[in-house]
Amino acid sequence: HARGWAVPVQPLFYCTPGPRATSPETSMETVHFNEYLKFFLALLAIVNPVGILPIFINMTASQDRVARDRNGTLAAVSMGIILLVVLVSGEAILRFFSISVDSFRVGGGILVLLMAISMLNARVSNVRQTREEELDSAERDSVAVVPLGTPLLAGPGAISTVILYAQRHPSPGHALLLAVAILVLVVLTALLFRLAPTITALLGRTGINIVTRLMGLIMAAMGVEFIANALRHLFPVLGG
Repeated sequence: HARGWAVPVQPLFYCTPGPRATSPETSMETVHFNEYLKFFLALLAIVNPVGILPIFINMTASQDRVARDRNGTLAAVSMGIILLVVLVSGEAILRFFSISVDSFRVGGGILVLLMAISMLNARVSNVRQTREEELDSAERDSVAVVPLGTPLLAGPGAISTVILYAQRHPSPGHALLLAVAILVLVVLTALLFRLAPTITALLGRTGINIVTRLMGLIMAAMGVEFIANALRHLFPVLGG
C-alpha cells in the first residue's frame, strides 16, 4: 500500500500592485497647511511692520492723515509687488547665477540671523537701511516705495525667505498659496500703517521694542533652521 504525500504547490509568480503614479497636484495635497502658516509667520517676523511704525510716523510727520494713509497703502502694495515678482522669478535668478538652493539657504540663513541679532537689540539692521540711506530718505518727498516699500519692508531677508520657500515644492499650486500669504501680509501691513498713530500710542516705544525682540527671536530660530537644513544636504555626513 503506497502512502500519498501532499506536496504544497508554491506559485511561480506573485502579483503585487505596482506603484501608483503621483502627480504634482496629488503630492501637494499631502503638504500640511501648517507649512503655509509657517511661511506667513516667518515673513511677518522678517518684515516686522509693527517695528517699522515709528519710522513710518517719522517719515510722514509733515503729511496729513489722507497723505499718510496713501503712502502707507502704497508702501504695502510696493512690498507685495516686489515679493510676488521674486516668487515667480526666484528660480530663474538662482539658475542664472548657477547657485544651488542649499548654498542660497546658507546665505539666506546667515542674512536672516544677522537681522535677527539687530532686532533682539531693538534696532533696525544695517542690512535693511544704513545711516546714509536714512539721511537720504529724509530728503525725499515720497517715501512710500523707497525706502518704505523696499528695503525696509521687502528687504533682503524677506526676498531670501520667499525664494527659499518657493523652491520647496516647485509647482503652480504651491506658488499660488505662497502668493495668497503674501497678499494677506500686504493687507495686514496696510491696515497697521493706517492705525499707526493709535498703535504707537497704545504700545509706546517699550511695547514696540518688545514686539521687535519677539520677532527677532523667531527670525533667529528660522535662520538657524535654514542653515542647518542646508548643511545637512551639502554635507550628508552631518545628518548622522
